[in-house]
Amino acid sequence: MMFDPVSANPLSGNPLKSRRDVQKAVRDVFAPLLPYFPLGASMITLNGAAAHYSRNGAGIEAVARPLWGLVPLAAGGGEFEHWDRFERALANGTDPNHPEYWGTVSGNDQRMVEMASIGFALRSVPEKVWEPLTQREKDNVAAYLTNVRRFDYANNNWKFFRVILDLGLKHVGVEYDESLTEQYLEELEGFYLADGWYRDGPVRRADHYIGFAMHFYGLIYATLNPDDPRSSLYRERAEAFAKDIRWWFDDEGGALAFGRSLTYRFACAGFWASLAFANIDVLPWGEVKGHFLRHVRWWSDRPISDRDGVLSIGYGFPNPMMAEWYNSPGSPYWAMKAFLPLALPEEHPFWQAEEAPAPVDFAPMPLKHAGMVMMRTKGNAIALSSGQQNLHQRFGPEKYAKFVYSSRYGFSVEHCSRSYDHAAIDGMIGFSEDGLHFRVRETNEDAQIAGDALYARWHPWPDVEVETWLLPRPPWHVRVHRIKTPRRLQTTEGGFAIADDENVADELSARQVVARSQTDISAILNLTSGQERVARALEAAPNTNLVASKTIIPQLRGAIAPGETVLVCAVMAGPKDADIEAAVAEPPDAPDLGELEDLFARDGVVVTVFDIQE
Repeated sequence: MMFDPVSANPLSGNPLKSRRDVQKAVRDVFAPLLPYFPLGASMITLNGAAAHYSRNGAGIEAVARPLWGLVPLAAGGGEFEHWDRFERALANGTDPNHPEYWGTVSGNDQRMVEMASIGFALRSVPEKVWEPLTQREKDNVAAYLTNVRRFDYANNNWKFFRVILDLGLKHVGVEYDESLTEQYLEELEGFYLADGWYRDGPVRRADHYIGFAMHFYGLIYATLNPDDPRSSLYRERAEAFAKDIRWWFDDEGGALAFGRSLTYRFACAGFWASLAFANIDVLPWGEVKGHFLRHVRWWSDRPISDRDGVLSIGYGFPNPMMAEWYNSPGSPYWAMKAFLPLALPEEHPFWQAEEAPAPVDFAPMPLKHAGMVMMRTKGNAIALSSGQQNLHQRFGPEKYAKFVYSSRYGFSVEHCSRSYDHAAIDGMIGFSEDGLHFRVRETNEDAQIAGDALYARWHPWPDVEVETWLLPRPPWHVRVHRIKTPRRLQTTEGGFAIADDENVADELSARQVVARSQTDISAILNLTSGQERVARALEAAPNTNLVASKTIIPQLRGAIAPGETVLVCAVMAGPKDADIEAAVAEPPDAPDLGELEDLFARDGVVVTVFDIQE
């Protein structure tokens, strides 16, 4: 029989319905690391790939990140047989005379990141990793951790790492400069926007780091240090955020594929996990539990590991192409953040509640701070996006600046910037001068929201201006572009990428393309009066999409003359059924551009996350 890559997934076959199932999941996700983590080792090497930081940093990462799941497991009374490996790893890694020494930190360093989970372990299960140590070993650990924390951390969610580390140091009686903790707690306040939303630093973006980092660490702090007045603030902010972020999760458990660090996969359940851990009942417990369990289950039937069960870099399948330069082989184990509720007893209402389905509301939902308008369709959470910004990470435009993102269809990264004819350009419009190179949106000069409509002004070249309006028309959305260019340009605009199951049927006409697989439909329709665009179904380069390794992307292609051109299209995708087929036959009309301009002149406000000078 052929090998089924899903069978290697350590979550495969687990029903993930009960606390016992989730306890098993933690042990199963960790188990494939055991052959690479013998007793006495302080670092784990999983393969020959590298990140931008040291090999030691990568090796520590693979040891430390599983603690985000194993510590709650133990704190909640769950069984785990291998704490001696972590105890020895901590002892040997902090001993300057041991061959497995982690190395001395002398500045901004990945090792500073990974010490946070050790602080969490010291605070929550000292009997597993601290109390068995000799006094000399405790002194080494204390010296190493207090040295690490005195350096400046990156100006983003990293500041919480010192805060969480310090919770552990205080709990085991290690003295440290508490003014440094206070300094970072104050500086973290500068990242807060409103209504539960943060930036991850002084940047024009708000992504999954808001849930699985800013709120996750904040709620751990609030729960373990309730006497700090900030703790009540963290709880109030999480209550507000929960009402918005639930629209990033579809009714099948998929999370909006958007932004960086998506290789952390089910870490996206970390917000729901921390909401439970902090005992915040802003939503019915059945709804919180449903979002949590459905999301972890969503990952259980995907090929997200190597053949030995070690989690791979990638998203829906092993895919180093989509990774950031800070992803090492151990990076995906931040997925273990999802297992924080295991610290809660079986009697907690989170575990006792009956799992409830996601609320069904197909009306557009504006999220003004993120510059998004959410649309729910069956099995899909869709975000129309005014555009955020990441000019420093690999594939920043694809991860932040597309017009639309989806939980079901993910998004694609480009395999080559010199292959215009084969470019994916899903969820975007691309421009080419020479038919070889091409450009897409990278950032905006202006980003606004008015009700459930979005507007952005941007420049693919300094002398080419594009204004884009996005309008929800569920299950369709409409895009309007007004382009001013001094020269002739070629354009390609893409819809949603759907999996190419080798049975895709393409329906092409002069105005539209509809791609139908066995399970899904994706369509794009030209609504531009008097402006021809050729419809085609692109067989995208393999391994460019995050969810499916082979995809088909409906596209519209055409040339625009010097001067001003207006392009309008309607785009949709969804699971194949009678409703979606009916929607294909009834596309929306083109909007009136003058009315759009009036709308934004009257009601437009700057998107909060974009309202900052980097």
